[in-house]
Amino acid sequence: MRYERAPAGLTIAAVLGLLFLHLPMAFIFLYALTTEDKSYQFPPPGLTLQWFAVAWSRQDVWAALGLSVRVAALATLVAMILGTLAALALVRARFFGKETVTLLLILPIALPGIITGIALRSAFGIMEIPFSFWTIVIGHATFCVVVVYNNAIARLRRTSGSIIEASFDLGAGPWLTFRHVVLPNLATALLAGGMLAFALSFDEVIVTTFTAGQQTTLPIWMLSELVRPRQRPVTNVVAVFVFVLTLVPILLAYRLTRGTDSVAGSGK
Repeated sequence: MRYERAPAGLTIAAVLGLLFLHLPMAFIFLYALTTEDKSYQFPPPGLTLQWFAVAWSRQDVWAALGLSVRVAALATLVAMILGTLAALALVRARFFGKETVTLLLILPIALPGIITGIALRSAFGIMEIPFSFWTIVIGHATFCVVVVYNNAIARLRRTSGSIIEASFDLGAGPWLTFRHVVLPNLATALLAGGMLAFALSFDEVIVTTFTAGQQTTLPIWMLSELVRPRQRPVTNVVAVFVFVLTLVPILLAYRLTRGTDSVAGSGK
């Protein structure tokens, strides 16, 4: 297949756009290696790996990391269950108000995070639910469900209904049909949706701020360190770790869904 070259102006604009988006990430890596711990001097006076050892020994970092991983894992599990069930219920259903239900499902990820956070905080306050680990999980699950639902329903729409009918004709019940027919067709879409949901939950800040109470997730810890810095390079080391940890599932999700017709909800 022969490809035509893009105009020079369009190529330059694309390169500048990519630099604008990704060059700041390079500075995160650079300042994780600087010997200066008080300011962001450029160029750095020297480079060192000592801050990686310092970050490794900080117990507050490990506590925040552990909380973020637990919240993301549980929120992803909840999202995979609810998102899959919602997709199965709506994919071929025909009823008045279906579009409204679909809109309500995707609304949490379409709305600004601060709106979702305020709404959740108000709801927890009205119901007198104390802020805890579980309120963070509920808050994250609200938008993680959307990612799983969009991936699952996109795959189900490309799955022929005749194979499900054939399964019933051969005597399989709903559970066996789901286990041996539907689930294998959904597997990669659910895996991709789950990894994207985990990445979104892991680095969520705004919704967490309104639902965490006294809990400190890793993004909240990083925000507090930037406001009242102790050792700025340590914050950059943690940012590098978060970058790698969230990049891997996103790349895997992209690879698993590459070549499909559409995968919605790939970011927030």
